[in-house]
Amino acid sequence: MTALRMLFLFMAAFIALGIWLTGINNVHWLLYIPPAALLFAGITGICPGMMLFKKLGFKG
Repeated sequence: MTALRMLFLFMAAFIALGIWLTGINNVHWLLYIPPAALLFAGITGICPGMMLFKKLGFKG
């Protein structure tokens, strides 16, 4: 496990904890996308955000 993947997992858990503490019923559905993407990146090692920005022309 690399440090970057561990960072993705930690950030996903931290955002999910914040959503849980505010109340799952009070949170807008859009706030569930970042922890889901970070969890995916942490488990698989494939970051959807990096892929998107690379396709938009930014350097990786």
